[in-house]
Amino acid sequence: MRDVGLAEELAQDAFVAALQQWPESGVPERPGAWLMGTAKHRAIDLVRRMQRLDRKYQELGRELEDAVEPSEPEIRDDLLRLIFTACHPVLPKEARLALTLRLLGGLTTDEIARAFLVPVPTMAQRIVRAKRTLAEARVPFEVPTGSELRERLASVLEVVYLIFNEGYAATAGEDWVRPALCDDALRLGRVLAELMPGEAEVHGLVALMEIQASRLRARVGPDGQPVLLLDQDRGRWDRLLIRRGLAALDRTEHLGGVLGPYGLQAAIAACHARARTAEDTDWQRIAALYDALAEVAPSPVVELNRAVAVAMAFGPAAGLRLVDELLEEPSLREYHLLPSVRGDFLVKLGRAEEARREFERAASLTRNESERRMLLERAAKVS
Repeated sequence: MRDVGLAEELAQDAFVAALQQWPESGVPERPGAWLMGTAKHRAIDLVRRMQRLDRKYQELGRELEDAVEPSEPEIRDDLLRLIFTACHPVLPKEARLALTLRLLGGLTTDEIARAFLVPVPTMAQRIVRAKRTLAEARVPFEVPTGSELRERLASVLEVVYLIFNEGYAATAGEDWVRPALCDDALRLGRVLAELMPGEAEVHGLVALMEIQASRLRARVGPDGQPVLLLDQDRGRWDRLLIRRGLAALDRTEHLGGVLGPYGLQAAIAACHARARTAEDTDWQRIAALYDALAEVAPSPVVELNRAVAVAMAFGPAAGLRLVDELLEEPSLREYHLLPSVRGDFLVKLGRAEEARREFERAASLTRNESERRMLLERAAKVS
């Protein structure tokens, strides 16, 4: 054992044993060998006890580490726990999103249908089927853990994103914005960022929502009418939210890798936030970012937004060509922003009568009263 002090103690134990046993059993023929053997056995027993004790210490150490540093994140927010639970992979992606938004997101079937660009009856049937599927599959209502938690993260992020979008531009009613929904989504996003600090897209979504939320006060005028981005008083933008958003975007970029859909949208929002005036906006960079977004998350709405950026960067004729390519897209036939964007391009090209018809069509398609009045006013101004 290479420990002189311990060897001395073992020798003393052997002598004590001899004093206890020899008076009764007699002195052995080889006393030295007896003492050596006794000390050796005592040493073996001691080593075994020390090894068992060491294993116990290691087990206790692991238990303490688990208690201090959990191996997996713990969801402390009740609503977020429910959203993770509802986003069950037994359901198709759009069904799980729709059901979660209906049950937990505070959105109506009409609002969810608008988010997915499908008719309301189609969305209603999708939600009913999702409930039936969960019942028939006898899915346990429990919070996922470990790898299951991360497998559901993309769906949870999309739920939070769609809640925020409905708050940012309301589907129906008198109010164009619903700040309470934006606040709920922002809170959930911030909790997610604390829960999963190494997930770039979580920070990307938080960055996007922080920057977009910074404009809420400027999106509505004194009379309650919508104020479009280029007409907004940037002095009313919330600089604290912008700083928070830019910091979250910085964290996204520092985590490395190619920016995902939320990171790219946050980078687009940051271009607007950094521009002191509408004229200072770097539209060419925004157009390039939309090109990248169209690659990683292609959708008709992304293409429509890309057309706006291209028009601002390279002229309304270039934007109109892209919009005209979307006229036969089935999902955009009842989408009021398609004729609205097209009307804006036509105004800039001096085609007033066509622009008026587009604004009137857009007004007929929207179910938001504030937006309808704004579109009809735009139509009246170009007639």
